[in-house]
Amino acid sequence: MTSPAGPPPTGDGGDEPQRLKLLAVTACPTGIAHTYMAAEKLSQAAERLGIDMKVETQGSIGAENVLDDNDVRAADGIIVAADKDVDLGRFAGKRVITVGVAEGIHHPERLIEQVRSAPVHTADGPAPTSGKGGSGGGKERSLPYKALMNGVSYMIPFVVVGGLLIAISLSLGGHTDPSGGLVIPKDSFWMDVNNIGVIGFTLMVPILSGYIAYAIGDRPALVPGMIGGWIANTGALYDSKSGAGFIGAIVTGFLAGYLVLWIKKVKVPKFAQPIMPIIVIPIVATTALGLFFIYVIGKPISWVFEHLTSWLSGMTGTSAVLLGAILGLMIAFDMGGPVNKTAFLFGSGLIATGNQTVMGMCAAAIPVMPLGQGVATLIRRRLYTEQERETGLASLFMGCFGISEGAIPFAAARPAQVIPANMLGGAVAGAVAGLAGVSDAVPHGGPIVAVLGAVGGVPMFFVAVAIGTAVTALTTVTLVDVSERRRRGEVLIPSARTPEPALAAAVAVPGTGGATGPVRAGLAKESGPTAGAPVSPVSGESAAAGVGSTATAVADEAEVLSGYVTEETVKVRLAAEDKESAIREMAGLLAATGKVRDVEELVRTALRREEQGTTGLGEEIAIPHAKTDAVSAPVVAFARSDAGIEWGSLDGTRARLVFMIAVPEAAAGDEHLRILALLSRKLMDPAFRERLTAAADARAILAVLSEIE
Repeated sequence: MTSPAGPPPTGDGGDEPQRLKLLAVTACPTGIAHTYMAAEKLSQAAERLGIDMKVETQGSIGAENVLDDNDVRAADGIIVAADKDVDLGRFAGKRVITVGVAEGIHHPERLIEQVRSAPVHTADGPAPTSGKGGSGGGKERSLPYKALMNGVSYMIPFVVVGGLLIAISLSLGGHTDPSGGLVIPKDSFWMDVNNIGVIGFTLMVPILSGYIAYAIGDRPALVPGMIGGWIANTGALYDSKSGAGFIGAIVTGFLAGYLVLWIKKVKVPKFAQPIMPIIVIPIVATTALGLFFIYVIGKPISWVFEHLTSWLSGMTGTSAVLLGAILGLMIAFDMGGPVNKTAFLFGSGLIATGNQTVMGMCAAAIPVMPLGQGVATLIRRRLYTEQERETGLASLFMGCFGISEGAIPFAAARPAQVIPANMLGGAVAGAVAGLAGVSDAVPHGGPIVAVLGAVGGVPMFFVAVAIGTAVTALTTVTLVDVSERRRRGEVLIPSARTPEPALAAAVAVPGTGGATGPVRAGLAKESGPTAGAPVSPVSGESAAAGVGSTATAVADEAEVLSGYVTEETVKVRLAAEDKESAIREMAGLLAATGKVRDVEELVRTALRREEQGTTGLGEEIAIPHAKTDAVSAPVVAFARSDAGIEWGSLDGTRARLVFMIAVPEAAAGDEHLRILALLSRKLMDPAFRERLTAAADARAILAVLSEIE
C-alpha cells in the first residue's frame, strides 16, 4: 500500500499505472450554490484528467457523499475548498490543501496539480493553502472571524430555546409580586418549563466559548473553551455579583483556542504524543485558563462591578434624564454581563427604599436590544442571513418579555455595529423614561411588566420603549449596511466576488474581458461540434438531431424536479429584453399552474431578492428565486432567451438559460435549498447546458431537465 505522503502509486508491476485517487470537501457560508458548483467543477476536472475523485459537500441541507475512513486511507491527497471551518483531523497523514470555495470553481485543475505535492497534514498543524484561496474568490475571512462565527452559530439554538421557554413560562405561569418581581409559583408546571429554559441560557455562554476555541485549536480546545466560558459566566468563582457574560465567553474562547495551539507546538517525547490531545493538552489548558481567569481577569471585573455600583449610588440626586441615559447605556452594553447587572441591581435595590423610578428607567431599556435587533432584520432583510432572520423573530418575542439576552447572537456576530446601536437605543429609552417619571415596582423589564400592572406611567413607558427600539434598529441597519458596502468595496475588484447573502447564487469568474471572454471561450473549447456534441438522454444520438424524437416518452415518464417543472412552466423563447421584464414574464408562466395567489407580490419579492445581489451565476445562467406566500406550493419555471438578458453576472455574460423558483415561506428551508443545489450542480455541466440550448420545444426541454433527478 502506498505511503500517505508518498508519490502516486504506479500499480503492481503491470503496464497500466494505477489511477490517482483524490478526495475533496466543498463548503460555503450559506451552503447553497457555491458549495455544489465547486464540487461539480472539481469532479469534471478530475474526470478530464483521468483521476478518481470523491467530493463531500457540506451544504445547508447537510453533508452529502460523506468521506469515510476507507476513502481517506486510499486517498493520495485531499482538496478542501471551503469558506467555513472543516474538520481536518480525519485527514492527518495525508497531503491536504485548503483554499476558498471559489478556487474550486475557477481553478480545479490547478488545485489537482498542487495537491500532488502539498505538504502532509499533521494533527497539530494547519493545512497549507494555495496562496490564492479566498472567500468566494475575494479576500479570505480571517481565523478569528471564522472562529467567532462558529461559536455564534452553535450558541444561537441555546439562546432561542432558553429564551422562548423562559418567556412562555413567564407569560402563562407568572404574576407580579411586590417582594419578588415577576414570580412563577414553585412546584408548578410552568416553573419546570422555566427551569429548562434557564438551563439553555446557562449553557449558552460556555457553548459560545467552547466552539470559538474548537474552531481555533480543534478538539483539544473544546473542553478548556467550555469550562473557561462557564467560569467567565459564574461570578461567584471570582467574588463578583455577576459573571462576565458573553463578552467574557469570547475572551475565554480565544484564549483557550490559541493556548492550545501554542501547547501543540511544544516538542514532547514520542511515547507521550498519543495522549497529548486527549489528556495532557485539555488538562493543562483548562487548568491554566481557569486559574488565569479567576485570579487575573476576574478580580478586575469584580472591582469594576463594585465601583460602578458606588458611582451610581452617588448619582441619584442628579438629573433623571442623565441618570436614565447612563443606566440605559449600561443595560445595553453587555446584556447580562457585569455592566448590565450593575445597573439592574442598582435599580432593583432601590425599589425597597420606595424609589421605583430608577427601576422604571432600567425596565424601559431592557427590551430595547432584542426588539431593535429583531426589527432590524425585518426592515432590511437583505443584510441578514436566513438563520439571522429566524433568530430576529425569536428576539422580538424575547424582547416582549424583557429578555435582553435575545440580542446576544447579533452582538457577538457584529459587535462593532450592534453594541453601539444597542447602547444608543438603550440610552434614549432610559432618558425618555426618566424624563417622564416612569416607575416599575418589580425587578424585571419589558412590556410584560406593564401588561401585568407593575409599571406606573404605562403610556410613556411604551413610548420610551418604542423610541429606543426604533433608534437601535435604524442605527443597526445603517452601521451594518456601511460595513457591508465597505467590505464589498474592498473585494469587488478584478477576480473578486459578489458577497454571498442568504440564498445568493452569484459566481465570480475571473477574466480579462473582451467580446468573447474566458467563459464563452471555455464553452466553445469544451462543447465543440465533435468533442462535445450534445447527447440525448435516451438514445445517445446528437441532441440537435434526435432530442425531439424521444422527448415525449421521457417527459411523460419522469417527474422533473419533483414535478415542480411542467410543460406549462417552460417557455422556449422569452420575449423580455431586460431583467425585470423577464421576471414578470416568468411569473406569468408560474401563474398558469394555479399555484400563484398574487403575481405582483411574487414579482416584487423576486426583484427585492435581486437587490441583495444578482442571481446571475455566470456562464449564461440566471436563477431568480422568491420565498413568499404569494404562491401556495413550490413551482419552478424555465425559459430561454436567444439574445440573452443582462443579469449583472460578474463574468459579463448575458443570461440565456433562466430558471425561476418560487416557494411559500413554509417551504423556504430544505426544499428551497434542495432545488437550488440540484440546479447549481447540474448546470455546471457544459454538455447539459448545450442540450438545454438545443432542445427544440417544451417537451424536449423537459426531457433534458429530467436528468437532474
